[in-house]
Amino acid sequence: MKGHIWAAWLLKLIGWRVDFQGLPTLQGVAIVYPHTSNWDFCTAMLCKWTMGLPLFFWCKDSLLKIPVFGSWVRWIGGVPIDRFSSSGVVGAMVEVFAEHQRAEKFFWLGLSPEGTRKRTEGWRSGFYQLAMGANLPLAVVHLDYAKKQMKFEGFLKLSGDVELDYARIRKMYEGVEGFHKDKVAPIRPLPARENSQ
Repeated sequence: MKGHIWAAWLLKLIGWRVDFQGLPTLQGVAIVYPHTSNWDFCTAMLCKWTMGLPLFFWCKDSLLKIPVFGSWVRWIGGVPIDRFSSSGVVGAMVEVFAEHQRAEKFFWLGLSPEGTRKRTEGWRSGFYQLAMGANLPLAVVHLDYAKKQMKFEGFLKLSGDVELDYARIRKMYEGVEGFHKDKVAPIRPLPARENSQ
């Protein structure tokens, strides 16, 4: 996959770099952490274009219905969340992954595990359920403002043991700093009640 020269130039201009050695499969889930600022999206998009990686991301389906803007969001990789699907958001996306697997087509979905740039007391469960439900590798991606680097730290096969898997993920994010240090969420599951909100 060939990256965009202009994106690489702009990324270098702002002092950022990408550490990316490729993907193990055609489909997978990537968690990009920490997410504490609107700048994260801009930086991540520049990194994505530099890599030439057609990484997709979740967005509200209402955004894609806005004339012109919706087309642009879809063009940069936005995938609508069907919040009213009978199988639920995760179930619907698992089926999307299954369709791409059957067709042997590329589909990596990038997610913010916190689900918001505001300070939270943990991570939402969507990324975990999705990687488990679709039986896909989980990419652990740093968005590190201390080093000014997006790094694909590694890939995990989740075990289903939440405590064990979170311990592995925590270790892979040691030392990574967000734009707003005080908004960085601890790497642990949110309580079930908060996960559903």
